Amino acid sequence: MKVINDKRILVTGAAGFIGAHLARRLLADGFEVVGVDNLNNYYDPRLKDARLRKLCMGPRFWFFPLDLADRSRVESLFHNGDFEAVVHLAAQPGIRRSISNPEEYVASNLVGFVNVLEGVRACSCRHFIFASSSSVYGSNNKIPFAEEDSTDFPVSLYAATKKSNEVLAHAYSHLFQIPTTGLRFFTVYGPWGRPDMAIFKFVEAVMFGRAIELYNFGRLRRDFTYVDDIVEGIVRVLPLLPESGHARGSGSMAPMRLCNIGNQRPVELSHLIHTIELCLGRTADVRLVPMQPGDVYETQASVDRLREVTEYSPRVSIEEGIRKFVDWYIYEYLPLGLVDSSLSELPPSMPVASVYSDIVSAVREG
Repeated sequence: MKVINDKRILVTGAAGFIGAHLARRLLADGFEVVGVDNLNNYYDPRLKDARLRKLCMGPRFWFFPLDLADRSRVESLFHNGDFEAVVHLAAQPGIRRSISNPEEYVASNLVGFVNVLEGVRACSCRHFIFASSSSVYGSNNKIPFAEEDSTDFPVSLYAATKKSNEVLAHAYSHLFQIPTTGLRFFTVYGPWGRPDMAIFKFVEAVMFGRAIELYNFGRLRRDFTYVDDIVEGIVRVLPLLPESGHARGSGSMAPMRLCNIGNQRPVELSHLIHTIELCLGRTADVRLVPMQPGDVYETQASVDRLREVTEYSPRVSIEEGIRKFVDWYIYEYLPLGLVDSSLSELPPSMPVASVYSDIVSAVREG
């Protein structure tokens, strides 16, 4: 694997879940990292600040608050930067929120994406890597999802923006010969994750005795992928530049490729809840509800292409990953004091401190 240490990497969305983990890994590997993030309030910005302080601080890391929809400031960033590669992870996440707040997704995921593409074109970096999503597969009934499968029928605005990113990236790669890799992430979870994500919400609900709603009456399967596996995939792809004419399964001659990164082992939501119950030593209050608009029944990644390119495929089991997440939640997240006060409203006989100590004991004994 070619080493490009002592080179500067731009990571967008550096205060985000995956971005902060990636920045930490790149710094540990000896890279210089420039991180940008708009630090919006989609969820508590204090968690983003805590990520930066915990994972990213060091003499080889520079952070700049930046809204990528601001074209002039993005131009300035690339004009003043000397980036060996750009890893674009910044985006407005959330399938359901995209239905009610489409303008946020257009600004961040489309306008911001084009501004980054223009910056990449201007600075002539060696490799542009961007985050796509398993949501581009839409209501595809073929399992597992492979990169050659149709992605022409997204079922949410969020998915449509990610599909648009892939199309825009291909056009720039073709026109300007920019080596480009799009990585389709499958349901990423792990320490320092977003509070709106399913596993985070489920753990919090079980811990504080809140009800959990399982959509489609619990008959959903997801290819949950641990964040360290995602980061390993990005790091391995980084020095491996795609070449023109190698887009398998298409007529494209652009130096661009798409790769799935998923665990390959979809998990039934009932098994996920059971795993969380075992880790916390508590029983979940489960409510079965109908399917939600924009959701899909099952996701599963084919990672043959990722394995072919990098000789790597995700390895962390759901049981190991949930254990690590629960440990982080108890020992690092709770002490931050960011838990929603409405979640911590327990009966007088069950103060938060008591729940906390009980669960710590359960984790230690488990």
